[in-house]
Amino acid sequence: MSKPRIIISGGGTGGHIFPALSIAEAIKAIEPEADILFVGAEGRMEMERVPSAGYPIKGLPVAGLQRKLTLKNLALPFKVLKSIRMAGRIVKEFKPDVAVGVGGYASAPMLWAASRRGVPTLIQEQNSFAGLTNRILGKKAKKICVAYEGMERFFPADRILLTGNPIRKNINRPTAEERAEGYGFFGLDPRKKTLFVVGGSLGSATLNSAMKRWVEEKGAKADYQVIWQSGRYYKKGVDEFLAGRDLPNVRNYDFISRMDLAFAVADVIISRAGAGTISELCVAGKATIFVPSPNVTEDHQTHNAMALVRKDAALMVPDCEAVEKLMTTAETLLADEEKIHALEKNILTLAKKDAGEVIAKEVLALIK
Repeated sequence: MSKPRIIISGGGTGGHIFPALSIAEAIKAIEPEADILFVGAEGRMEMERVPSAGYPIKGLPVAGLQRKLTLKNLALPFKVLKSIRMAGRIVKEFKPDVAVGVGGYASAPMLWAASRRGVPTLIQEQNSFAGLTNRILGKKAKKICVAYEGMERFFPADRILLTGNPIRKNINRPTAEERAEGYGFFGLDPRKKTLFVVGGSLGSATLNSAMKRWVEEKGAKADYQVIWQSGRYYKKGVDEFLAGRDLPNVRNYDFISRMDLAFAVADVIISRAGAGTISELCVAGKATIFVPSPNVTEDHQTHNAMALVRKDAALMVPDCEAVEKLMTTAETLLADEEKIHALEKNILTLAKKDAGEVIAKEVLALIK
């Protein structure tokens, strides 16, 4: 094979960026000479994270539709058209052998432009309920890599491959040594149960509100400890809320770089139900309470969470009930060792550790 040229497009959140980087790393492991170009959305976090991982990236001005009435939506069609033209120029100049879409704002114009110019495309659909954009792009994609069964209702069955979602390399089933390292890293007491509350890379207003209520009602009186990733959008307000409170059992962060150690020490995890996060939790084998975000297209996080709940591999609390019920549900689970072990056992059966490598091989096979 001559030096392969590959475009990987998508982003917007860590849930899209981490799988994209995992695919790139897996491609490089197989074909070290591969020339990989990322295409993301201007102003989104991929424009920082991808270069820091050592890959070039180009930005498109595309943006998502705002759910509330705003003048920003009037500019959206013009941004889409400009993005399609720019994507066309990128294809013409870079001359990719294949284009990969991982979801996110930039994925649609990039894959549309590539497909229109005869470049084979591959879609990595993370969710159990495919969004409209991927359903449209899937009609021309050569291969659709999915993480859930039953995706034939969205895509042509003969082009679907059940691969799972690519995850970060350092996520595994935690060992006793990693657990001990995690207690030291976060400054926690190994003798106490640990709850990990994570609202994604940007944070979650609902989970933060549930935690604030818990702090006011119980806080220092709790006999367990909490790691709380409040998110970069909310960290300042959370710090102000916590100021002056004596809470030796709470660790608050805007972002946790060592997610592997947070998973290692956690007895129970509270999380949004993004597809990438779920895939990591399956590999780590953690007892989890999902609070699906209602602010996503076609409520796909609820579909993701229910795919596990139906297999007794996780619990779920609806977003609208979280402030009232979430922490009580977490405390009940923390006290139930038998239920924790059952959830851990069942979620582990859904793990697909080698998804990045499998998808990388499919990408390279399209070039051949």
